[in-house]
Amino acid sequence: MTTLREKQISALRMMLNLNQPESKSIAPEPVWKILIYDRFGQDIISPLISVKELREMGVTLHVQLHSDRDPIPDVPAVYFCMPTEENMGRISQDLQRTVYDVYYLNFISPISRQRLEDLAAAALQSNCVSCVHKVFDQYLNFISLEDDLFTLKHQNSDSISYYAINRGDIKDTEMEAIMDSTVDSLFSVFATLGTVPIIRSPRGNAAEMVAEKLDKKLRENLRDTRNSLFLMDTAQAGNFSFQRPVLIILDRNVDMATPLHHTWTYQALAHDVLDLALNRVVVEENSGRSPGGGVRSKTRACDLDSKDKFWCMHKGSPFPTVAEAIQEELEEYRASEEEVKRLKASMGIDNESDAAFSMMTDNTAKLTSAVHSLPQLMEKKRLIDMHTTIATGILNSIKLRRLDTLFEYEEKILAGATLDKTIMEILSDTELGTPEDKMRLFIIYYICTDNLTEVEVDRCAMALESSGCDLNPLHYVKRWKAYAKMASAPSQYGGGGTKTVGMFSKLVSKGSSFVMEGVKNLVIKKHNLPVTRIVDQIMESKGCDDYRYFDPKQIRTTEPARNKTPSNEAIVFIVGGGNYIEYQNLVDYAKSKSGTSGGAVGTRRVIYGSTTLNNSKQFLKQLSLLGKEMH
Repeated sequence: MTTLREKQISALRMMLNLNQPESKSIAPEPVWKILIYDRFGQDIISPLISVKELREMGVTLHVQLHSDRDPIPDVPAVYFCMPTEENMGRISQDLQRTVYDVYYLNFISPISRQRLEDLAAAALQSNCVSCVHKVFDQYLNFISLEDDLFTLKHQNSDSISYYAINRGDIKDTEMEAIMDSTVDSLFSVFATLGTVPIIRSPRGNAAEMVAEKLDKKLRENLRDTRNSLFLMDTAQAGNFSFQRPVLIILDRNVDMATPLHHTWTYQALAHDVLDLALNRVVVEENSGRSPGGGVRSKTRACDLDSKDKFWCMHKGSPFPTVAEAIQEELEEYRASEEEVKRLKASMGIDNESDAAFSMMTDNTAKLTSAVHSLPQLMEKKRLIDMHTTIATGILNSIKLRRLDTLFEYEEKILAGATLDKTIMEILSDTELGTPEDKMRLFIIYYICTDNLTEVEVDRCAMALESSGCDLNPLHYVKRWKAYAKMASAPSQYGGGGTKTVGMFSKLVSKGSSFVMEGVKNLVIKKHNLPVTRIVDQIMESKGCDDYRYFDPKQIRTTEPARNKTPSNEAIVFIVGGGNYIEYQNLVDYAKSKSGTSGGAVGTRRVIYGSTTLNNSKQFLKQLSLLGKEMH
């Protein structure tokens, strides 16, 4: 089955092939071309297509639309940008200056009639109508990070963040604009998938507004007979299951504890403690002492892509498992390297010339295969080094902030288990985490504990303040809890927790890259987070009856009769920001449900999407801004 990510890649490849399908026969020499994108276009392309792949597709140069560009005649230019006024002005300028020979204009979101007319006028004025070969609406206004994970924006993501939607002084027009921009991107997702979903949403919040607007937009599109965006839906029925996917739109307010939760899996930790964005993680490495006696640190950017087997296999694993796996890979690599050295030595060609090399016959076959595996070995070494760098960066944070202990406490709180210390003792522990870490832990405790008195909360707030915490996030969460009905039901987190397993057998050996002393080897118990529970109820058609039901294919807009059969395919979308913890929980859920379940045979497919992807630090900052507004 083709994933959303693969479909987006193939749409981009077709665009770079000058909007012609790529031929499956012997690949002809590609047409050399220039790619011009704005920041939005760059964010969409960079996690999907590497510079090397761009070159293979004939892209000799890729530049920002608003950079200074010299005219390059005789070369077609492929533009990929949003149809904003600023961008249209710049394209008109390029036409006037005849910067390129031929123009292929691709808009990330559909261009309005008015702007198209302005563009035509500009082309007429600069006498280059024949140079504009094609103008395309691409419907690609979203960013695919994994096969089953997408987000709407990276640039300007603040404009559609949790803070933007929930701030007190938001005007109706601003709210409309945020909703329209969200719906525009969600529409692109389904245009790329070529399928019309059934939509479910709770009542009375931003998620319902998005659901209503998306339903309306899909209906209008299906009614327009000239439009072929979803004609594939029927033609491709064989490609998908006969069932249509269900789109479950939820509001971030449904679960405010998970975005602040400390985590224990590789990808989520990289997002929480390092700087991970658009599948690239930036790690600070210590590189010895500086002349002044301080520690010199340099940063290293690591690209995490789907071709990296180690990443694909371990991004959802608990951190200790990852450290052990890296150690194993390293030992395997060293063994292969030794084998090549041993072969060369046994053939007496340690320092001999290549001529002596080719005269050997006995061991030649063995050595040839060893030499052929050298490029793979080099690549393996590069990946081991990269993952060692990332894991070391994470390990340093775990030790410095005692993240394993924080994670263990929070899992107990979420599971409703008793803590071995009082909350006051935990908050007063000077060695535990940063002020931010303590604030995160206390907010989770506050959300999940029902019978806290005002006096207790104030005492904890004083302890937090004396640890140097900003209390604004707590002010906001207090008000949120007073309003949110579901916040009083702590059972929604039940079943979590951790258990500590024995010591790190594989890492205790001498020569291990990771010094794991003092770090707990925690295993996470399988449990469903609130979002996953809702998804399960809707996919199984058991519960969530008070959720609204929209079917854009039905002619009547009244709520149609429900289909009670379980669904195998769901797209879960969080308005107000998602996170890697929820994503990983849904991935685990889909795996556990695949096979035969509830009479439905087949694979469960769940795609997770959100307006933005925030780590806890970013989310806490938004809560702080909201709390500040209240005072």
